[in-house]
Amino acid sequence: QVQLVDSGGGLVQAGGSLRLSCVASGRTFSSYVMGWFRQAPGKEREFVAAITWSGRTYYSDSVKGRFTISGDNAKNTVYLQMNSLKPEDTANYYCAGTGATWTFPTIIPEQYRYWGQGTQVTVSS
Repeated sequence: QVQLVDSGGGLVQAGGSLRLSCVASGRTFSSYVMGWFRQAPGKEREFVAAITWSGRTYYSDSVKGRFTISGDNAKNTVYLQMNSLKPEDTANYYCAGTGATWTFPTIIPEQYRYWGQGTQVTVSS
């Protein structure tokens, strides 16, 4: 069984920064893609960023240049560094793992088998 535990959310003012973490346990993710999604109330789950375990990355246009996804293979951990946060970044953020091989980038939720419980990010104006 695979578990993903994401953390690091909180309340921050516009222009501030947060770093989210996602720790994977139960299985190696060396051949999979890890991603971050977010979901605001009343909206569909939205792709944010993804990374392969070889270090390839991909970002949505809405966060490109502000967010950075990175991974630590030895710790089975993926990070999302979020800078220059905006009120529209407010959402519940989920890390996810594909658990299978897909053509990169993997940007739709259905391509991800494993999900964290979510961590709330609130950006005040």
